[in-house]
Amino acid sequence: MTTPIIDIRGIDKWYGTHHVLKQCSTHVKKGEIVVVCGPSGSGKSTLIKTVNALEPFQKGDIVVDGTSLAAKSTDLPMLRSRVGMVFQHFELFPHLDLTRNLTLAQRIVLGRNEDKARAKARELLDRVGLSAHAHKHPGQLSGGQQQRVAIARALSMDPMAMLFDEPTSALDPEMVNEVLDVMVELAREGMTMMVVTHEMGFARRVAHRVVFMEDGAIVEDSPTDVFFNDAASPAVKRFLSKILHH
Repeated sequence: MTTPIIDIRGIDKWYGTHHVLKQCSTHVKKGEIVVVCGPSGSGKSTLIKTVNALEPFQKGDIVVDGTSLAAKSTDLPMLRSRVGMVFQHFELFPHLDLTRNLTLAQRIVLGRNEDKARAKARELLDRVGLSAHAHKHPGQLSGGQQQRVAIARALSMDPMAMLFDEPTSALDPEMVNEVLDVMVELAREGMTMMVVTHEMGFARRVAHRVVFMEDGAIVEDSPTDVFFNDAASPAVKRFLSKILHH
């Protein structure tokens, strides 16, 4: 059996007395796309943020490419540099142009020289269809364009896996597909991805597995065709009947 790139093992998390993650276990293998879905407040975003230690957890462990997040010796900033993260809101630097947004972490974290960092930035802006906008600042772009820049910035660090936390939920409907198209292309290229999303069409099209959460727990973790056609959980059936008929 292939060792997972991301291995989530019995995670529990509390905010004070509120138990937000309950014995969550799942994994993502190299080249696999796993979609995490469920109703609002079910713990999806909290779970994905634990994978690169943006959210601490109290019990269990997460092992990323053989490195335990629970181990005190783990260099968490270095680990984060190897796991790309794209947020609901774009988190770009508003005072920097797109090229500088993409080169800053390459130079500071990876130690790339300016020429190599700029060449990587050009390549990735072209890949997401924005090379003509390299000199612009984020505020001059649409939301969909800014999210594509955020994806390019995450890719500029040569990540071993990409995490997406509801990357289209802050976008106007007409901008959603331009972001999903970039993600579909990444999936085709074999990028390891864990994606929190309500976009069930995307899940059906590219996910290998779908994880469904309710009230802080994983209640279904199944291959995509099983999830959509033969899910065991009544909660999944209720969720799909609402979301697919609107």
